Amino acid sequence: MNKLAVVALGGNALLRGNEEGTVEQQEQNATETLTNLVHLIKEGYELVITHGNGPQVGNILMRNYAGEKLYKIAPMPLDICVADSQGGIGYMLERMLRNVLKEHGINKNVITMVTMVEVDKDDPAFQNPSKRVGKVYNKEEADKLAQNKNWVFKPSVKEGSGYRRVVPSPAPLEIVNKETIDLLVKNGNIVIAAGGGGIPVYYDEQKNMRTIDAVIDKDRASSLLAQNINADELYILSDIPFIFEDYGQPTQNKLEFLDYHDTKKYLEMGTFAEGSMEPKVKACLEFIENGGSKCVITEAKKLEDKSFGSKITMNYEN
Repeated sequence: MNKLAVVALGGNALLRGNEEGTVEQQEQNATETLTNLVHLIKEGYELVITHGNGPQVGNILMRNYAGEKLYKIAPMPLDICVADSQGGIGYMLERMLRNVLKEHGINKNVITMVTMVEVDKDDPAFQNPSKRVGKVYNKEEADKLAQNKNWVFKPSVKEGSGYRRVVPSPAPLEIVNKETIDLLVKNGNIVIAAGGGGIPVYYDEQKNMRTIDAVIDKDRASSLLAQNINADELYILSDIPFIFEDYGQPTQNKLEFLDYHDTKKYLEMGTFAEGSMEPKVKACLEFIENGGSKCVITEAKKLEDKSFGSKITMNYEN
């Protein structure tokens, strides 16, 4: 089999900056992002593509809220909202990728899979909800929802802008659909999976599958998927071309080539920003620790750079 790579698309794959987020804008952005993957396909890589869903699932939750408030439409739980976003984003990516492949004369099938991910219902993350989802509310609205729905709220990241619901973000344990994904990609299909980190599920005492209100970090889920299907390489595509030390400071320094041990050292020193670059680096280290040969963090448009001058590679050596 050819080399297998898992490619995690960042949030700007569909929505960028202050765009309104129309279908036309998202289709154009998806086409531009996916065109950058043609290089890997022509190099002989088999691909599994994952993606974020933050803005999209937030919009779905807002529609939930508006539908319940204005029209008494029963709201759907968070797991259904995540599944909705997986289906919608996956469909758009699949359709745009099929068009890109046709344009480049590449004959490959593409399939989107709604993906569940097992978590531990006793994960400590459930005692400290931290992942912000949905719209920004004022204090009165947040207090009322907290009372009526038992939701937890924290101030929005943007100071003074209000409050957002926070949900737990447990560690992913197992990609439930991993065998099917593995079979599909080994038969030459491009698979779009684990959108938004996957739908968190757990097994009860009777081994029945249950859902739980939580979201999973997309990069950690992508790393786990890469491990589960024995991928050779993991690509985490962001909106910046490099990892930086002291990002945004006068001492900012580009970290272009890193081995496992240097990366671990920087992580322990707190070099990478919590909530942005730190989880991406952790995802890379988890992949390398469990047999991956290379992890790259870069912009999508840098993938064809033969010199790897805009990529971060981490090779594990004992």
